[in-house]
Amino acid sequence: MHYTTLISPADVARRLDDARWVVCDCRHDLGDIELGRREYRKAHIPGARFLHLDDDLSGPRNGRNGRHPLPDPQALAIRLGECGIGNDTQVVAYDASGGCYAARLWWLLRWLGHAHVAVIDGGWQAWVQSGHATTAEVHPARPARFVPRLQAQLAVDASFVLRHLDTTETCVVDARSPDRFRGENETLDPVAGHIPGATNRFFRDNLDASGQFKPADVLRQELQRVLGARAPAQVLHQCGSGVTACHNLLAMEHAGLAGSRLYPGSWSEWVSDPARPVAR
Repeated sequence: MHYTTLISPADVARRLDDARWVVCDCRHDLGDIELGRREYRKAHIPGARFLHLDDDLSGPRNGRNGRHPLPDPQALAIRLGECGIGNDTQVVAYDASGGCYAARLWWLLRWLGHAHVAVIDGGWQAWVQSGHATTAEVHPARPARFVPRLQAQLAVDASFVLRHLDTTETCVVDARSPDRFRGENETLDPVAGHIPGATNRFFRDNLDASGQFKPADVLRQELQRVLGARAPAQVLHQCGSGVTACHNLLAMEHAGLAGSRLYPGSWSEWVSDPARPVAR
């Protein structure tokens, strides 16, 4: 059995000794970028490998490609291989932020053509509250060979978004908080506002009060209200830097609404060119 969207802590715990499974710790904090690494060193799921949002799950910034540009596919494949991930590995990702950073790894692996990847529902908090084992020990990984099979169609660039602003062919869904979408309380990017014509679906609305994803049927109803008459394939997801948008992509897949795409550069790339329009 393979898991491709969400997985429970109990199902992960039963497979910790399975060499065909690799767990990845993706904990991160945008305000303290070393927090995740420190927390990993204190305690993590036994056998988990740490992947850093900036160092491993993003590429170099050049001032025009956003705060978290996509990594080089070959470089990411090498890093995954160092963690023991091969093309047949079941990958499990978790964080302590409702799944938004784990979802980034989930989407990146799918971008590389690897479908057997799932996010722990409820993340680190659910794992600990369930009473499962934790450890501070880090043992060397058994290296594997990961061959990327890039699925370039899963992503679009700024020029694609710009060309489709005034058409009915696509729908841009912004995963940022409602206030940032409105152009208020912007603290991360130099320009406030949103892409003209975009609609807002705050990624945290995918979660219930316990921090777990809402049931698939509930998500489907909520997300279809956002989509209206549009098909999932018409949806382009974005956020501030292409991270939390992956949470909405995961929610749609979990809800059975497959086929939407990511604009990885997102708002931070969009506003790097003053010629691109901004709405408030």
